[in-house]
Amino acid sequence: MTIKGKACIAGAFEHPTRKADDKSLAQLHAEVAQGALADAGLTKDDVDGYFCAGDAPGLGPLSMADYMGLKLRHMDSTETGGSSYVIHVAHAAEAIAAGKCRIALITLAGRPRAEGMATGTAPRNYGTAAPDVQFEYPFGPTVVNLYAMAAQRHMHEFGTTSEQLAWIKVAASHHAQHNPHALLREVVTVQDVVGSPMIADPLHRLDCCVITDGGGALVVVAPEVAKSLKRPRVRLLGAGEAPKHQMGGKVDLTYTGAARSGPMAFEEAGVKPGDIKYVSIYDSFTITVLICLEDLGFCPRGGGGRFVSDGNLISGTGRLPFNTDGGGLCNNHPANRGGMTKVVEAVRQLRGEAHPKVQVKNCNLALAHGTGGSLGTRHGSATVILERE
Repeated sequence: MTIKGKACIAGAFEHPTRKADDKSLAQLHAEVAQGALADAGLTKDDVDGYFCAGDAPGLGPLSMADYMGLKLRHMDSTETGGSSYVIHVAHAAEAIAAGKCRIALITLAGRPRAEGMATGTAPRNYGTAAPDVQFEYPFGPTVVNLYAMAAQRHMHEFGTTSEQLAWIKVAASHHAQHNPHALLREVVTVQDVVGSPMIADPLHRLDCCVITDGGGALVVVAPEVAKSLKRPRVRLLGAGEAPKHQMGGKVDLTYTGAARSGPMAFEEAGVKPGDIKYVSIYDSFTITVLICLEDLGFCPRGGGGRFVSDGNLISGTGRLPFNTDGGGLCNNHPANRGGMTKVVEAVRQLRGEAHPKVQVKNCNLALAHGTGGSLGTRHGSATVILERE
């Protein structure tokens, strides 16, 4: 079953807070839900489908539906880390196309900054039942050194440089200066990035995303519902999702699951990478963006370094504007998961509601992509292609 033209995104909201000392996790979920529904011109009583990931409090959708007073016909708690919320958009469209719901709400929220979480530099233990723990945890894997391995391998195979990676942060900072809610609004240079402290060779501090609280929400609706609302219509054209793991020890760190999820999305949408006017790509680290650009077909494999150099990702001057809200590198990375905000900014661009300084002219086709987990071990990838109707 194709989702092409079967659903629209009618509401999008990003919580303005970046530190939520005085709010509970459930409260943040409810606040972003209220924001997205208000944006769509709907209320919680209109919602009959609900989507959240495994990091939602309590029993996930059961607890949150209870807390928010939702009366549901359908729910989904697919968990693939930061790519979950991009997958939720596609799953919501599938559920709508199958007649299981008509108005689907998707929420993300988190408080890692308020809780003082060592997000990228402390080993994460997913529990002794995880099959990888006995082989990997004794070596102390952290998020940042797992991504650093991917960066090292890309440099070894293709000659990618730290200066080329730095251009991704530079582009993000040029966009973030116009976002009043961005955590980091200072424009940085390539030398600022490569001169910042080394965290895990070759990744410097400014190659890493920010740690923030907050969240976001989306409302996905049936086309006939979208037509009844007084909002610009953003249609789902195509989607793809793909996990990538260690393949029985035959590890190749130079590509991601986007190499599979991207072609699926493009085929369903019936468009090519050259047709896309704007991209939102989950930027947990600069290397994440560079490899995904290759895997999604925007440049040849191994050519990502040259592609991002000289400001080619900067809106207004570059050939492929990306993450015009500042992305996870400068703006917001709620709950250590970036997929939600990627879709939110793509919707803003298609509606013409991005900041005027970064709005892409004639933006009628956008791609949003999320990764979740770690490039160095196992991760989920999800891609959606959206069109302004």
